[in-house]
Amino acid sequence: MANNMHLEILQRSMLFHGLTADEISAALAFFHAEKKQYKKGAVILHAGLTTDRMGLVLEGSVTIENNDIWGNRTILSHIGKGQFFAETYAYLPVEPMLVDVVANENCRILFLRIGSMQGPFNLPGPWLMTFVSNLLRISAHKNLSLSGRSFHTAPKTIRGRVLSYLNTVSLQKGSHEFDIPFDRQQLADYLNLERSALSKELGKMRRDGLITVRKNHFILTGK
Repeated sequence: MANNMHLEILQRSMLFHGLTADEISAALAFFHAEKKQYKKGAVILHAGLTTDRMGLVLEGSVTIENNDIWGNRTILSHIGKGQFFAETYAYLPVEPMLVDVVANENCRILFLRIGSMQGPFNLPGPWLMTFVSNLLRISAHKNLSLSGRSFHTAPKTIRGRVLSYLNTVSLQKGSHEFDIPFDRQQLADYLNLERSALSKELGKMRRDGLITVRKNHFILTGK
């Protein structure tokens, strides 16, 4: 099964770190793994509904969004190839989701029913303890990511929010030159800003010599 499910991606992912190919195949069978494809813009998981599946992005990317009934969108995070989403909801399948998971581009998703770990079962193998440990690490990273976003939206000025976000990405990339995963509208939604106000401020920051920017490619020049 693993050979047919992008084994190389799975072996590099945090969730399956330390597992052999045979153990990955055993895990995929135990968690009833299933692959699905989605077109850009498709809602993969809906707010208000429950799920017993977590997702691994095999191809493409997704965004985690809060879309209210008045049409306002807030992007909470970007999930790229080899990353995961909905693991907390999948482990607590009676809790309704508070967010939508949306295909950011055409994508292929591997779903795992990790709620299987809660019911009675014969221990499938020693790999399960490694899997659980990896799952906890993923959860910890998600908590850091959400905490980071709160730092970016805390400044009262548009420039303060943009600089906070770009500085964090620069530290994560280890470089002053990098691409961000958002287009202009998505960046505005992520930082809780109006797109026009964001674009205007980016223009000012460029004229002030703080950044060089072309689409989603940034260079922090400082001053």
